[in-house]
Amino acid sequence: MLCFAVAENGASTREITLAGAYVVGSDGVPLRADVELKEAHLICQKRAEGPAGLAILWPVPGCGYLLLETSRLLERDKPYNLPLELVRGRLMRINQKREDWGLFDFGGFQPVAAEIDRARDLFVAAIKEDDAASQFRIAEKALQLAVVAGERLSHFHADIFLTRRKQSHAFSRRTIGCTVDPTSTSDAYRQHLKDGFDFAHLPIPWRLLEPKQQEYNWRLFDSWVEWLTRNRVPVHAGPLVAFNEAQLPDWLAMYETDFETVRNMIFDHVRRVVERYGSYVLQWEVISGVHLDNMFNFTFEQLMEVTRVSTALVKQLAPRAHAIINLTAPWGEYYARNQRTIPPLLYADMALQSGVTFDAFGLQFNFGPAADGMYVRDMFQISSALDLFAKLGKPLHITGVQVPSDTTVARTDTGGDGPTLAGGTWHQPWNEDIQAEWLRRFVEIALSKPFVETVSWQSLADHSRQEVPHGGLLRADLAPKAAYRQLLTLRSELLGTPQKAAGEPGAS
Repeated sequence: MLCFAVAENGASTREITLAGAYVVGSDGVPLRADVELKEAHLICQKRAEGPAGLAILWPVPGCGYLLLETSRLLERDKPYNLPLELVRGRLMRINQKREDWGLFDFGGFQPVAAEIDRARDLFVAAIKEDDAASQFRIAEKALQLAVVAGERLSHFHADIFLTRRKQSHAFSRRTIGCTVDPTSTSDAYRQHLKDGFDFAHLPIPWRLLEPKQQEYNWRLFDSWVEWLTRNRVPVHAGPLVAFNEAQLPDWLAMYETDFETVRNMIFDHVRRVVERYGSYVLQWEVISGVHLDNMFNFTFEQLMEVTRVSTALVKQLAPRAHAIINLTAPWGEYYARNQRTIPPLLYADMALQSGVTFDAFGLQFNFGPAADGMYVRDMFQISSALDLFAKLGKPLHITGVQVPSDTTVARTDTGGDGPTLAGGTWHQPWNEDIQAEWLRRFVEIALSKPFVETVSWQSLADHSRQEVPHGGLLRADLAPKAAYRQLLTLRSELLGTPQKAAGEPGAS
């Protein structure tokens, strides 16, 4: 059992949420555990031996409401001071990344190093403090400094390597893309896509393509492929296989206990789509998120077989196109709550070891809603996660990234106000300016990594079916948000071309 004190004087006066909280083991894999709040203490009853840490949403003044992790701790009778352990965890990871990135003696690093030192000194002062209330206050100030220092460390590292990539002309006109809504076909929508992005990602949900068995809705997708090809917008498409309700047709549920039949239907579906569009699509997102969403409750071996069969078929039918295996919820916190799922790194590693034929991994970073995989992390955590997946030895594509531009969900069908986006915030409550700043920082960090080849925003415009409400770069009336204009500026900087105003003919 791990126990954490979460209040200064033995009585909790702050609002503590356990939404998103989970326990993580020494190997970084989430653990099954019961986490509960009893007065001023957080009790973690874990079901595995050995050191473990706690990840929890925690408010950090000026930095946001972030899902942060403690260091790995041994069980003991005396409660740990939660803010103090969050500082310890952040400083430990900062020192690790500082060494990994070789920044100890790097020119111009002194101001960042001074911030890290100030956070460390306050952390030491908190450890030495005997008064519990004073220790909490000092620890929380140290945590604020440590989170700021971590983000600035990430920005410093990104600036260096992004500059090197730009100087070497590493960025082509196929670097930044966006996922389109297939049902949005207005001229204004398509013009904003053409003006703002290097490529388009066209989803082809099985649910939408074949709503009734053997009745196909090709017209919608044909129209998009024809327009994109005619306007010379490179096409990425998929996922072809995904086991969640938004992707699968309802009629497929009648076969859920028959793996052989479902596998054969998946094979036929993949073949049908790739044969129709294979000559137009440069990159196929073949399979996505099956390590997390698994409506059929397939076994690990069955999931790997579906992965292997699907990717092999795509490479056979479209050998010149890139085949992507897409990973969602990259921290894998869902595994702490559902042991029938697979941690993302384990699934990726098994795909490599099983001889699956594919070209790259995709990663998704969607934040804002209160759901596993979407609780807000800061830029230091994102940069560190990208480095972790780089160790797989395959190129990475950010196939979906999104944050909201507002903190509330629109009114529901039943009336009344919708719920708040309670998955955390970054620096301030979400608004259009914060979304734009977040986008710039994320793209700079992602594309500073030499192994990241493309970044694709998840939604071009706001619509009711979005996974992240208000996550589009255009409002529902297609008026550009600050983030859309920010993206135009970023593309111009990366490619070294003059920027044209949004909406100007030929803007790109």
